[in-house]
Amino acid sequence: MPLPDGVQATYVTGFRPDHDRLVDAGETVALTPPEGIAAAVICLPRNRAQGLGRIADAMAAVRPGGTVLVDGQKTDGIEPLLRQFKTLLPPEGVISKAHGKIAWLRRPDPIPPEILRWSEAAALTRNKDGFFTAPGMFRAEGVDEGTHLLIRHLPAATGRAADLGAGWGALSAALLDRSPDLEALDLVEADHAALEAARLNVTDPRARFHWADATRWGGGPYDLIVSNPPFHVARAADPALGQAFIAAAARMLAPKGRLMLVANRQLPYESEFERGFAEWTQIHTDTRFKILSATRPKGRRGAG
Repeated sequence: MPLPDGVQATYVTGFRPDHDRLVDAGETVALTPPEGIAAAVICLPRNRAQGLGRIADAMAAVRPGGTVLVDGQKTDGIEPLLRQFKTLLPPEGVISKAHGKIAWLRRPDPIPPEILRWSEAAALTRNKDGFFTAPGMFRAEGVDEGTHLLIRHLPAATGRAADLGAGWGALSAALLDRSPDLEALDLVEADHAALEAARLNVTDPRARFHWADATRWGGGPYDLIVSNPPFHVARAADPALGQAFIAAAARMLAPKGRLMLVANRQLPYESEFERGFAEWTQIHTDTRFKILSATRPKGRRGAG
């Protein structure tokens, strides 16, 4: 919807595919809210602490007396959040429609200390495995079972490697630790906050960090690619996302390169391996996960 004359909007997102689409559409995009803005709209994420942090950051950016709007689904916790607000800063109004609500309020001066503490609660801290993570990141509480499983099957790599969808870096840290002869490792991650956490978690000088959409990343050629790809869009499982990771890996690998990928057992990735590689195999399966390995990417010289 067009904005009124004289009104400028800045879209705030750390998710690279959204960032790229907005830039392509000619919009102004930033990683954090600009200071002194007249109003802010927060789309509530699923993680409560992350959502509260975004509200606190937006409120700090809005000038006193400005408007803060919160848009959220009931399934994402908008109702308990509004109940919490009523004890701190009652909204001026609330609109309910379908399964969501929009509430708006005025930015006070000063901002209540409890709201400012929401930013602190959403900041990076060490998880149970010693890695820096923040609320809202994939398995922020610790290394997930799928990644643990793939780590147990990692080879001692040489040459150049990439971790597609590297997250906060647990898989990359393990690969570097296991591979003293590896020349370089590219961590490719679409979530800017997760990539910043990875910079703290992976301090090996061979690591290089790329804020990018892994399905469009143009790096390589690589001797090894590892991945625990995402497979959700919002709440719905979307196998096409992981399939796009596999197709991208086939483009990036050297003719004798290898892809190693872990996935939930039910995800239909085998057909994409068949399309993209001359040789592939399932090297592990259990009741929850499978590990697929592929070599000789089709279309590469020497792969046929």
